[in-house]
Amino acid sequence: MERSLQYGRVATFAYFALNGFLLGMWIVHIPTIEQRTGISHAVLGWLLLLLGLGAFAGMQLAGPLTDRLGARTVVPLSAALCSAAVVLPGLAGSAWALAGALLLLGLGNGCLDVSMNAHAVQVERGYGRPVMSAFHATFSIGGVLAALIGARTLSWGWSPAATLGGVALFGVVAAGAATGGLLRPERTAAGTDPAGAASDAGTGADAGAASDAGRAPDAGRAPDARAARRARTPRRIWFMAVLALMLMLCEGVANDWSVLHLKDVLDAPDATAAFAYGAFSTAMTVGRFLADRVAGRFGAVAVLRYGAALGGIGLTVAALSPWVPLALVGWAVFGTGLSGCIPQLFSAAGHADQDAAGVNVSRVAGLGYLGMLAGPAVIGPLTHLAPLNLTFLLPAALCAVAACTATVLRAPAPAPAAVHAEADAA
Repeated sequence: MERSLQYGRVATFAYFALNGFLLGMWIVHIPTIEQRTGISHAVLGWLLLLLGLGAFAGMQLAGPLTDRLGARTVVPLSAALCSAAVVLPGLAGSAWALAGALLLLGLGNGCLDVSMNAHAVQVERGYGRPVMSAFHATFSIGGVLAALIGARTLSWGWSPAATLGGVALFGVVAAGAATGGLLRPERTAAGTDPAGAASDAGTGADAGAASDAGRAPDAGRAPDARAARRARTPRRIWFMAVLALMLMLCEGVANDWSVLHLKDVLDAPDATAAFAYGAFSTAMTVGRFLADRVAGRFGAVAVLRYGAALGGIGLTVAALSPWVPLALVGWAVFGTGLSGCIPQLFSAAGHADQDAAGVNVSRVAGLGYLGMLAGPAVIGPLTHLAPLNLTFLLPAALCAVAACTATVLRAPAPAPAAVHAEADAA
């Protein structure tokens, strides 16, 4: 069983890296595709809204399906869908075609995002300690590889259709190859809650120790009680979802506008501009590999509080910098600060109720992607009123709000009734 858990962890790494690579390859081609389709920044902002809308729909679909069918079934199918859809923006020749392509790409990405995060919670429960941030680090590795490969193919003059077509083929093959390592659904029910081993002053994993309804998950609970729990999403989950919305809006600024920022505001060449997203992704990677240890020692609240504050400072530096090197430093600091924030929110949501992990993750991830929706919808039109770099001060302020409300990650103490029930069960 221990070997299967290790295989499950490796497979989860693979799907996170694939997801980051697929999205990264789309991101580095945004300026080229924007120019090819002849659209403005404002129109691009509204079209990117469809990417988030598709992702939100995919998340709400994948959450219940993952709880019902298991991540072993949903993850590879979602990865194949996302891979096949990534070529579509490269084939688009008009705004309408690009709109449809982004909607389908978002749908595949949303399904993959929720299902692989639910599987990551399953693996984390088996290990009994925080491992979620490391999975998100491999997502960032995928983004770094995409920035490097995309910068090279752009310098060679390759068309988006050719590059993204090759990426789509690779993604479908990789999605099938990693399927065998995924854990079976029954392991979630049999797994060990990592609340005691992985929590410290409110880490994301300690959410499993006390659910928001004041009860620990109980394998013997009647099916109708489990259904009622799934149907009633706790307020604490929605609060975490609002924080995810704000922070993913901030992260979406790097995804959608960092390359355009260096190119249009600081007049950097296309190949150089691609490294803005690369600097952000590299910093996210390093930060996420360290975040699990930091969370285990200092707690998830500290990771979210100080990380969001650092991210706001980095984005402000990038926005106000008149030089390309300093702007790259700002994007890197921004990535470092945000690196551990979203993984802690996803982990806390997944551990809040073992029977509804997929649904709870879909709530947090789904509302977070509404932030991805709001980012393009807000930043794009704001470029009519202010320079692109000054619009970044709005998401910097949202980082400050997240830093001030980080205590939501601290799980509530079990209600007295739950304590008596556990004592009776013992």
